[in-house]
Amino acid sequence: MFIPGKAQRYSNMYEINTRVWIKQFEKGTTLSKIPSQVFDELKSKGIELIWLLGIWKTCPELITKCCFSTDLTSSYSKSLQNWTKEDVIGSPFALDEYEVNPGLGSLSDLKILHDTLNSKGLKLVLDFVPNHFSAASRLIKSHPEIFISVEENSFINDPYTFFKAENSSQNFFAHGRDPFFPVWTDTVQINYFSSQARDFMINKLLSLTELCDGVRCDMAMLQLNNVFQNTWLGILNKKNVKKPDDEFWKIAIEKVKNKKNDFLFIAEAYWDLERQLQQLGFDFTYDKKLTDILSADDIAGVKGHLTAGKEYQSKSVRFLENHDETRAVTKFGKTKSFAAAVLICTIQGLKLFYDGQFEGKKIRLPLQLGREPEEKISSQSMEFYSKLLSITKSRIFKIGEWAVIDPLPVSTDNASNEYMFAWQWKLENEYRLVIINYSEKTSYCRIKLRLCTNKENLRLNDLLNNTGYVRQVKEINTTGLFIKLDGYQSHIFSFFE
Repeated sequence: MFIPGKAQRYSNMYEINTRVWIKQFEKGTTLSKIPSQVFDELKSKGIELIWLLGIWKTCPELITKCCFSTDLTSSYSKSLQNWTKEDVIGSPFALDEYEVNPGLGSLSDLKILHDTLNSKGLKLVLDFVPNHFSAASRLIKSHPEIFISVEENSFINDPYTFFKAENSSQNFFAHGRDPFFPVWTDTVQINYFSSQARDFMINKLLSLTELCDGVRCDMAMLQLNNVFQNTWLGILNKKNVKKPDDEFWKIAIEKVKNKKNDFLFIAEAYWDLERQLQQLGFDFTYDKKLTDILSADDIAGVKGHLTAGKEYQSKSVRFLENHDETRAVTKFGKTKSFAAAVLICTIQGLKLFYDGQFEGKKIRLPLQLGREPEEKISSQSMEFYSKLLSITKSRIFKIGEWAVIDPLPVSTDNASNEYMFAWQWKLENEYRLVIINYSEKTSYCRIKLRLCTNKENLRLNDLLNNTGYVRQVKEINTTGLFIKLDGYQSHIFSFFE
């Protein structure tokens, strides 16, 4: 029997907005015809997991009805000034079924791609959207019992939350929702207090184990019993539906892992429910909090956040951007984003990169759009990420021991050490020492280590800046290594004890 435990050893995942990204290749390219050198290049950077976002079949008939609200069209204009109606392709999270989008090929194409990636030592991650299907999904007709259905009066009183389905004898259903936001009008809500719905979704997960190596589960906290009950309390009480004894994710993950033990579960999660999802069996959960406090320059908050338990940290997904987030260069500014990237890449956990991040792209494309604007590639960003990823793909960052170091002040009248982050990785007698100045001003600190060596002097090679230093071991162990860093600059030292 599967028992949740130690995080699987993966370091880097790369997200691709597949429906848009595939258009860069020859017209008519399918999943199986993507040039293999694309994935060779990603692997050379240390990428291990490829997340192909949006490969499942959707319902184009809902686009006109659901994808031209004022807020959406405003976001289209900000991202793609010359967009047209033909560019709007609908949300990839409003699925008809777990079938390959015809525009990307067939099931056979997906299986070929999966085999190709595995042959290169790469793993394929696909979307699992547990909360809902498309409001026009054929499943509303074939499996109406898995959705939240309501009486006509509920629809009449609240035609925004509920809708009339034309293709089902049970005509009225609830749209999918997050309790803190308006409903997603292009979706229909799955009823997670129904054993039929749970069995149906578990069977979907079991079938996905034949097509990929893991799933990124959209809004995974919405299926937790307490969250689901609070979201749909009125409807559940009216139908006298009781909360199940067990959590859906505990049952689902156990069944899937008993079939394929190394199948990955990655949760998009918020509201401080990440640890609960990890305990239910998720291999990794989003760490949105770190992204937010880095953006807010909450240095004390970051330091406190990184004191969490090792297991929690190793199961956290660290990111600066993804399809939901403002691009890192735009949110942080280029120089600050580089410092944040050094931080993200040199701590524990799974690192998530979004297609275009390495090139320094500035525009976040709404997922409903099928065409992206042309952007100038930043050679500086390309060089920076190439260097950083070449450094952090070393095995010491995967299997070494990680420890936070407290940067000490250089004098009583200089408190700039408070703007510095520092930690080390150790594997046998090999070290990596990371120091980051997370401010725009030149900062100073001392880094005291506890080295057990007979050497009088130590050579520290700064891998990030291609420089080397020789320092006395006694000084490092007593007074501390003197560090001066300009604004948003970093060291990644390599040395041997």
